[in-house]
Amino acid sequence: MAGDMTKKQAQDLSKKLMRKSKLVWDELTKADRNKAMKFGDEYKTFLDNSKTERRAVATVEQLARKTGFFPVDEAGENGLVFRTWKNKCIALARLGVRPVTEGVHIVASHVDSPRLDLKANPLYEETDMAFFKTHYYGGVRKHQWFARPLALHGVAVDKDGKSIDIRLGEDPGDPVFTVLDLLPHLARKIQAGKTLAIAFEGEKLNILLGSLPLGPEKTPDRFKLMAMNLLHEKYGLVEEDFLTAEIEAVPAGQARDVGLDRSLIGAYGQDDRVCSYCAVRALLDAKSKPEFTSVVFLADKEEIGSEGNTGAKSRFLESFISDLLKLAGQGASSRDLTATLMASKGLSGDVAPALDPDYQSVHEKNNAAKLGYGMCMTKYTGSAGKSGASDANAEHLGYVRGIFEANKIVWQIGQLGKVDEGGGGTIAKFLATHGMDVVDCGPAILGMHSPFEIASKADIFMAYKAYGAFLQGR
Repeated sequence: MAGDMTKKQAQDLSKKLMRKSKLVWDELTKADRNKAMKFGDEYKTFLDNSKTERRAVATVEQLARKTGFFPVDEAGENGLVFRTWKNKCIALARLGVRPVTEGVHIVASHVDSPRLDLKANPLYEETDMAFFKTHYYGGVRKHQWFARPLALHGVAVDKDGKSIDIRLGEDPGDPVFTVLDLLPHLARKIQAGKTLAIAFEGEKLNILLGSLPLGPEKTPDRFKLMAMNLLHEKYGLVEEDFLTAEIEAVPAGQARDVGLDRSLIGAYGQDDRVCSYCAVRALLDAKSKPEFTSVVFLADKEEIGSEGNTGAKSRFLESFISDLLKLAGQGASSRDLTATLMASKGLSGDVAPALDPDYQSVHEKNNAAKLGYGMCMTKYTGSAGKSGASDANAEHLGYVRGIFEANKIVWQIGQLGKVDEGGGGTIAKFLATHGMDVVDCGPAILGMHSPFEIASKADIFMAYKAYGAFLQGR
């Protein structure tokens, strides 16, 4: 009978049967703690060089080439290949011991993040100042983008078809930009008492460019002219070039250590460049040939539903797997491709919301991820009755769990807040449409979608190790 148990017997039984969460820092050796800190510094450098999806893809390609990876159509004998698409997504692979047709192990993530995009005709002047009009991209909380330093990144294509790279606001000598906010003394009627969605209007996310006129007092649009002239001097732009440009406003400044102990990283765009970087590094750093062909796929447009020809809904992944089948000398017919994808196993590398100490009421604490407690497996996302979710099956969860346990990966389970509290999605469901088993798996972060997200260096290091173990397939 349970009542007849001694205290020690009860403790032994509890240890055997009950689950106890593990703090990553408690599980790391001193040497691994140092590795985690060093890895965090390398990750910050990646973030600083990857403020947009284009820059992230270019940085990953550079890392891949440096490690000995080749474009898939130029591949040699080493089986290390990559392919970029439209400068906005990239896939990398290591050919494995088993035939590609037996399926691949894939970690898929995204490199786009919420931001402010310049409109096609953005330049205007008002009250003797010059501005850019913007349209916010993705799940932006608009009030977080007022009164903070911003940088401009992007590409413009001129009338001759020449691409012009734009990067302004990041270097120490650069000016920065901002969206003006209303002083509290005058906000009582126009903002106070309203919901955030109404108080902060998307059409007021206008970027201040300057206030110095160009030309004498009667010169038309001389504040616009000032801005356009400076942009022409620096980049050769004329106003019409904005019609054929993609220019993004993102938070200016570097990724930073957070906290007295430097155990956290604060930066823009960690959702989801943290998973992207950890997966890429895991693939590049592998010391042996994987059991199954291992693939890292980094997509664009996740924050707006994975749309377009560079999102996870596109045919790019299928095309890359076809490349691998051809490279391996195996059948690359439509039937072969479908069979390969259906035999594959995946992790959707996406971050989870960490339990927020100040807003615990929006979480269900038994199923909330915690900062510092390792990789978070999220069985499903979606909203309300799991609408729009990819609901991972028990067999795949067990398979991933087995790899994690065998490799001493500290992991936890999580979900996207309380039922009926909100919701969201990832690219997992688009991978699942190919027939592969997939589950969301990534670090937990605080302040998700804010301009300054917070992640734990312990969780980041554990993500690197977890993706490495999964990609190796053992």
